Amino acid sequence: MNEILLDTIRHNTWATQRLIEFCQAQNLSADQLEVRGVGTFGDIPATLHHIVHCDASYAQRLAGIELPWVHNEDADTDLGHLLSRASETEQVWEDLLAKPIDVERVIVVDQGTREVRVGIFLAQAVNHANHHREQVCAILTGLGIEPPDIQAWEYAWNTGRIWDRP
Repeated sequence: MNEILLDTIRHNTWATQRLIEFCQAQNLSADQLEVRGVGTFGDIPATLHHIVHCDASYAQRLAGIELPWVHNEDADTDLGHLLSRASETEQVWEDLLAKPIDVERVIVVDQGTREVRVGIFLAQAVNHANHHREQVCAILTGLGIEPPDIQAWEYAWNTGRIWDRP
């Protein structure tokens, strides 16, 4: 039933992890890490933290579980920790997608002031991460660093979900 979502969610988690790994491999200086792009959420570590924590928040709410670090007020921006948390969240998504999802189920959001269907909540989870990953890529580009290719086509090549015809 949820098979149609597998590639979408797997690409989403893959892209976040690849971006974090890329930033780690660049050995960016403290000054580079603190650069903020015009119209972006924040600097690279803060934006990656925001992506990882929001993704985990979406996943845990859908799965009905609690990840204790999600609502930690301390913005841990260590890229190694963020990568580990992104991997933990990836498993929550996998477990969630292994069971039927009622896309019409209602989730309460915005400090209890609104209700939204699960299908929209899923769409927001993916859109949100894409939006902020592009902000990190824009900051990297502004630093003269070509960001990694994290689009769905690259995910497909990396996972064997696309191939050349014989």
